[in-house]
Amino acid sequence: MNVGTYITLIVAAIVLLTMPVFAVVSRTRPMDADVARRPTTFLLGYWVRDWLMWLIAPLERRFVAWELSPDLFNYLGGALGLAAGIAYATGDLDLGGWLVLFGGLMDIIDGRIARARGVASNYGEFLDSMLDRFAEMFAFVGLAIYFNPLPWAVGATMLALGGSMMVSYARAKGEGVGVDCRSGVMQRAERLFLLAIASLLDTVVTAPLGWRPGTLLIIAITLIGIGSVGTAIYRTVFVAKALKEKEGGGK
Repeated sequence: MNVGTYITLIVAAIVLLTMPVFAVVSRTRPMDADVARRPTTFLLGYWVRDWLMWLIAPLERRFVAWELSPDLFNYLGGALGLAAGIAYATGDLDLGGWLVLFGGLMDIIDGRIARARGVASNYGEFLDSMLDRFAEMFAFVGLAIYFNPLPWAVGATMLALGGSMMVSYARAKGEGVGVDCRSGVMQRAERLFLLAIASLLDTVVTAPLGWRPGTLLIIAITLIGIGSVGTAIYRTVFVAKALKEKEGGGK
């Protein structure tokens, strides 16, 4: 294992050690408001997301005190997505995983800062959504370049990219016709989580087993692709059914 992998393991161990601390602290504090108002999923339940908000809270408070603009974190998220794509394309899976992870954190922080400072707006929501899509596209394109010698792996990556875009489109189109559907097993948070964790753990898992580098990542991407397409189909059916009932049968 290389130096980057050892650093990944050390950082991961330190972060995981905060969980027992949070388990004690959470008994005497209410659940984070943002966490409570969003639906849970089988990958990222309330407790895990509440722990993450608690973990980043000191940074969030500092950024709010400095009156940093949410736009800064929107642009950082997009830039980190581009950097992740470059890292993947050059075969640096560890770095790609960290960049995806930090890009996801930027996506969380920008909205929380906007709400904390009372500057949330349609402009900010639009910019956030579009830069999220660009960041995800950059990462998957980089992965497709990395997997170029393996056509089936490239196909799985394209399925994950297309499915991810369809999940977001189904929600946006649904909201455009008056139906809000944010549920599904493979939303953006779940996609980023699986992609980042698989990238960071790929060498740890594949090296001792003698597998080809990237094998764990391919498995994760395949799951992202299948889950994203399934989520897009679910949202399509949900929105179509809601509209049909709302319009008294329609066509």
